[in-house]
Amino acid sequence: MRYDLDDLRLFTHVAAEGSITAGARVMHLSLPSASARVRALEAQAGVPLLVRERRGVRLTPAGATLARHAREVLAETTRLDSAVASYAVSRTEPVRLVAGGSAMHQLVPAALATFLRDHPEYDVTVHERRTVRSVRLLAAGEADLGVVLDDEPTDLRTEPLADDSLVVIGQAGGVLSGRTSIAYAEVAEHPLVGLDRGSPLTQWMDDRLGPHAPAPRFRTLVPTLHTLITLATAGAGLAVVPRRAVNATTAVEICPLQDAWSTRAHLLCYAADAPEAAHLLAAHLRQAASVPV
Repeated sequence: MRYDLDDLRLFTHVAAEGSITAGARVMHLSLPSASARVRALEAQAGVPLLVRERRGVRLTPAGATLARHAREVLAETTRLDSAVASYAVSRTEPVRLVAGGSAMHQLVPAALATFLRDHPEYDVTVHERRTVRSVRLLAAGEADLGVVLDDEPTDLRTEPLADDSLVVIGQAGGVLSGRTSIAYAEVAEHPLVGLDRGSPLTQWMDDRLGPHAPAPRFRTLVPTLHTLITLATAGAGLAVVPRRAVNATTAVEICPLQDAWSTRAHLLCYAADAPEAAHLLAAHLRQAASVPV
């Protein structure tokens, strides 16, 4: 037997609605056309599929079996279409996203995961950049969307996204235990672990600490926030990290900084001619930012 997918789709709607008229309406078919398709299905099956009643229809055992298998076939067809579509070449230019290292740790990956899943027609190129560089790229039209910090002036359109304040973390039960806040000058008295000198977060802090800041002892410098948090959790040293980078389930002491510069926020920043896809991606970033850490 060979079944037409539209006939199967119609039959599942008839089964769900309990009426050929309602099934035809969902499929945007005339009632005579829908009735003819159902009769053709019955003729092909060789058994009645429906019991016609004055107020609608009921499935026969054969009809119930056909409806169940038809739903499975249509669902598998949808998965097939999605799988093949994932190999198609995008007909549009990739969305160009720029973000700092803090946003790249969890926020951007979470948003990309849902965006790329929900929009197979769009691709995304991602670059890690300091806020000052991101804003310049957006202003020049060389990027479409940015996750930037709130301390860089710009005439571009921005909107609040998430808190990105910095905290100090250390081994559970260690020197931070019981502390409600701490000044960076005191933090620098303890052995630290930090990010590479070229990382956006390190450069951002260096700009605000200035040349007369305490010179801490860094036991090691590492390339990623994930590694940094792992080391601090294990007791290798204290670390200054964005609060959002630390999962609530991580067994680590978290202490806010007393320094004013530690309070900061992420903004979404749009290029003047940001495409529709950039606005769709922004919605996924907002959703990712709304998830508690």
